[in-house]
Formats: sequence, C-alpha cells, structure tokens
Amino acid sequence: MSDEKILVTQSSMPPYEEYIEAIKPLWDSYWLTNMGKYHKELEEKLREYLDVPELSLMVNGHMALEMAIQAFGFPEGSEVITTPFTFISTTHAIVRNRLKPVFCDVKLSDGTIDETKIEDLITEHTVAIVPVHVYGNVCNIEEIQKIADKYNLKVIYDAAHAFGVRYKGKGIGCYGDASIFSFHATKVFNTIEGGAVTFSDHKLYEKLYNLKNFGIRGEELVADVGANAKMNEFCAIMGLCNLNHLEDALANRKEKYEYYKEKLKDVKGIRFLDRNNEATLNYAYFPIIIEDSYGVSRDTLYEKLKENNIYSRKYFYPITSDQACFKNKYKNDEVGCARQLAKKILVIPFYEKMNLNHQKYIVNIIENVERAIV
Repeated sequence: MSDEKILVTQSSMPPYEEYIEAIKPLWDSYWLTNMGKYHKELEEKLREYLDVPELSLMVNGHMALEMAIQAFGFPEGSEVITTPFTFISTTHAIVRNRLKPVFCDVKLSDGTIDETKIEDLITEHTVAIVPVHVYGNVCNIEEIQKIADKYNLKVIYDAAHAFGVRYKGKGIGCYGDASIFSFHATKVFNTIEGGAVTFSDHKLYEKLYNLKNFGIRGEELVADVGANAKMNEFCAIMGLCNLNHLEDALANRKEKYEYYKEKLKDVKGIRFLDRNNEATLNYAYFPIIIEDSYGVSRDTLYEKLKENNIYSRKYFYPITSDQACFKNKYKNDEVGCARQLAKKILVIPFYEKMNLNHQKYIVNIIENVERAIV
C-alpha cells in the first residue's frame, strides 16, 4: 500500500518563477481587477485559441453558464431541457434563473444527452436546450440543432469539460447560440478559478458585460441590472502563463491517457465510453464503466482503491435530478440510462504530471481487485 495519496486530479501550474515574474507589474499598476490589462489580453488569446467569434471572460464556469442563460431573457417559469448526468452546477444555473429543468435521458454509449428523446419533452413552455459535452465527449450537435431550429429554441452548451476540443475542424464553442467553459483549477486549462462564454452575436457580448459588471457603462451610468462576475488580474495572469505550456501539458496527458487505454482495454468487465471520431480529444478525464461481468461492483472497486490511498470519483453520482435539493421537485422518472450509468461510472486519477508508477499501481489494483491488499 502506498502512503502517498493519489488524488483524482491535480492542477496544472506554470513554473513558479514564471508566474512570480508575470505578476510583478501589478505592484506598479495596483490594477488588480475591473477588466484590467491581463483580463483583456487573456480574453483575446482565448478567443484565438478556442477559434470562436466572440468570448466573454468570467469569474468561473458556473457564473458563465448562469449569465449565459440570463442573457437570453427567458420568461420566468419557462422550461429548459437538459441532462441529469452532469455536475450539479448545470442544473443550479437553470434553477437560479427561475427556470424549470426538464430532464432528458442520456446515451449509455457516451454519456451525452439522447437527442432522440428531446423532441418528446418539448412543450409550449420550452425555450432552450442545455446539453453537456460530458468528459469532453461531443453531443450530437447536428440533430440537436435541427430540433432547436424546428421549435425556435436556443441551444446553450455546457462545454466545461471540452476546452480546446474541435469538431469537424471548428472550435467546439462555435456551435449553438452559446457555449460555456470552465477554467477551474482541476480542468485541462485553468486560471485557478475562471470561465468564459463563447458565441457569435456581438450583442450578447454587451449584455454579458453588463451582467458581470453591475450593469455599469460609465462613471454615472448604470444601464442594466447586473452582478459581479469579473475575473481578477492574478487569475488572468495564471491563465496566460498556463497557455504558454498548454501544448506540452496536452501531450503529457495524451501519453498517460494512452497508457490507461492500453493496459485496461482487455480487463473483463471494464468498458470505455464511445467517442465521436469527428471530434478531437482534450484528455480531460479518464472514466471507466464497471460492468457486471467485472465481478465486483463499482462501489467495491471505489472502496478498494480508497483503501490503497487512491481517490477516484463517482462522477456523476447521484444524477442531479436525484440530489436532495431537486428530488421530487422536477419530473425525473424517464432517466433510467442516466441512473444506470451513474451507478457504473468511475473516474480514476489522471492528470498532466501523474507518476507512471502511480498509474501502474492503479492498473494493478483494477486488474486484481479481489486480491488487492491494504
């Protein structure tokens, strides 16, 4: 048994000296927030990197989604079709906008929203669809857009897991009416805390600017009702530094991803989620499905790993519609595949600077779980 804790993820960070040197000018300018120089620079560099027409930087991924939804001005009580197989933030963002989440089941093959079940959930009150590119797996964009066009619905993608993913040669943030990204410390690219909304309509940029900056448009002008969701300069500089090393980080993640794939592909009862071959990988997570044929349950494997100081995640269990804050408030009796997947999914430790010996240790326990010794 290892005495060292192996966590499910670890933040990517630039060299210490690089970050310290980069923040030094802040002690000259004293400009630490309020859309400063580095905020503007990061916003532009991310727009270029993600290959999107427009981008608005936010304090975190949750506020990016909450404000993206708010920016469309949907009537209170309107319905938004979404997936329950996601981080709780997705559902919170809908409910905090005084909208009603309508839960659509997912596909067991890849965990994304089942586009064949969306249309049956549409009512006269439906205003939008919020699909999730879960684990960076791309949704069926074309079919979702066809449905949205047919019923005049907005499509707002939760792309928190999909930073840098490209689909059919375009940045994933180009699709739908808007997409949101998370730059949380645990993500492929991080700004410590941060996020962004991407879109094509420049008018949305102005609305989001108002929403994240108290509606202030001048020294004596508050033009809109807004909140405070601005990214500070320390976080922006962390993002700029991390961008300098992103390609190396992705290469390292790819190497570790391929090691897991090779070593676990023939383990009976272990399945990987399908991926869209027209989308690139960003190596965000390494989820595995524990089928009955594995011999022990997902929870048993989770506990065995934990006994050996390996901290995996049941990501996402329970599904959001079954969480205490939402259970019995919204209809959730037609999400059987989401529940089934949530009971079998396990995200194992995976990050840029992961030690190969740690990977070998994890693989050995998964291969020999019944003989794992504490």
